[in-house]
Amino acid sequence: MDAGPLLERVARALADAKLDAVLIGNAAAALQGAPVTTLDFDFFFRDTPANRRKLVRFARTLGAVVLRPYYPASSLYRVVDDDLTLQVDFMGAIHGLRSFEGAKKRASALLIGETTLLVAALEDILKSKSAANRPKDRAVIPVLEATLDAKRKR
Repeated sequence: MDAGPLLERVARALADAKLDAVLIGNAAAALQGAPVTTLDFDFFFRDTPANRRKLVRFARTLGAVVLRPYYPASSLYRVVDDDLTLQVDFMGAIHGLRSFEGAKKRASALLIGETTLLVAALEDILKSKSAANRPKDRAVIPVLEATLDAKRKR
């Protein structure tokens, strides 16, 4: 399945909602050449009341709903549309990264369709995967390291 059209819709909806977010995780790594797959899109955002309102607008634009699957233990916001098989997770904190502002400064702006999307630096994705230390994260660390090494040699 080609996730490109779905990512275009997500990028456009983010822009329409004026929601400042950085794509992180395997989707961000794949956009930078890492041979990894994922079933969802993960975003780092500043978790504020204003941004939570924008998150609701974002979801409405996609015809989706916002869920809090792990509330109150986690500040994860999950935007879901089962008809599109769409899952977009928004997190106000990311393992291994100090701040949203820092991640945003290090991110690259990539054109997805006709919309610019901020994509986390591969180094930040690697830091996050290492700090999270879950089996699924540990499994992709060698792949991300090899991709980063190849990128640096170019």
